[in-house]
Amino acid sequence: MKHLISLGDLTSAEVIQLLDLADVLKAQTKAGIAKPLLAGKTLGMIFAKSSTRTRVSFEVGMLQLGGHALFLSSQDIQLGRGESIPDTAQVLSRFLDGIMIRTFKHQDVTDLAKYGTIPIINGLTDLMHPCQALADLMTIREHLGTLRGRKLAYLGDGNNVANSLLHACSKVGMDVAIASPAGYACDPACIAEAREEADHQGSKVLLTDDPFLAAANADAIYTDTWVSMGQEAEKARRLAVFGSYQVNDAIMATASPQAIFLHCLPAYRGLEVTESVIDGPASVIFDEAENRLHAQKAVLVALLGSGSADPDAIE
Repeated sequence: MKHLISLGDLTSAEVIQLLDLADVLKAQTKAGIAKPLLAGKTLGMIFAKSSTRTRVSFEVGMLQLGGHALFLSSQDIQLGRGESIPDTAQVLSRFLDGIMIRTFKHQDVTDLAKYGTIPIINGLTDLMHPCQALADLMTIREHLGTLRGRKLAYLGDGNNVANSLLHACSKVGMDVAIASPAGYACDPACIAEAREEADHQGSKVLLTDDPFLAAANADAIYTDTWVSMGQEAEKARRLAVFGSYQVNDAIMATASPQAIFLHCLPAYRGLEVTESVIDGPASVIFDEAENRLHAQKAVLVALLGSGSADPDAIE
């Protein structure tokens, strides 16, 4: 594991090891045990897209691990004024131990990895959101005990979150069902990769336009905003298209009686999810948000650490 660009690049064993490491790091944090596993390490954080959870969780994560994080907005570096990705990658590789980038074009992340000489972490692109999916798996395992054999249903836009959930669930032997309206399906390559992995793991991938079919007997119900950053001009059309994909009490009643509700946030109550669900007993959204910190700390230790990323070696 040299970078975290897509969960599709990792083996099933690597995904599970990251989750196990995240559990250990979370337990140590809760117990007040400080281990400076990244002492002297520096992470550059490039933000072409603003964020609450990504910035705070990576910055706090580096601090807790004994390292340092630098916030680099597009206004702060020459990348935002036309300097090329290859030049940026090679210069920053001379200064930093790793780069996390949250941007629009997925190609920017792959180019940083191609031309740089340090680990690159995909903090979000228009195509994928692997850090979020790791936190989601961590949360599901915390609340349901196991991943293999469970079913996750995602309702709404087949966006970067949905693409990464396809990879994540298929890697750990979970069934995954994605319900999206015509024209808003997941990326075809991500679907093909997930189906191939699911065949290997003995799980299932379902793509449908029927939200109730997707939600049937699901152990976890997931949704995301219908209007992501950069899509504001499409808001009226999107609200009309996605109206029947709202996660509400009727959808939750279709799922398993013990089903949990997840949302990557920010959420818009009354649109993609009702207040009765997101603020109800099935909702684990704030555990999920917290787990961004712990899952990303595991990624940082695995990529930037000078020792082993084996959970047993960290304890």
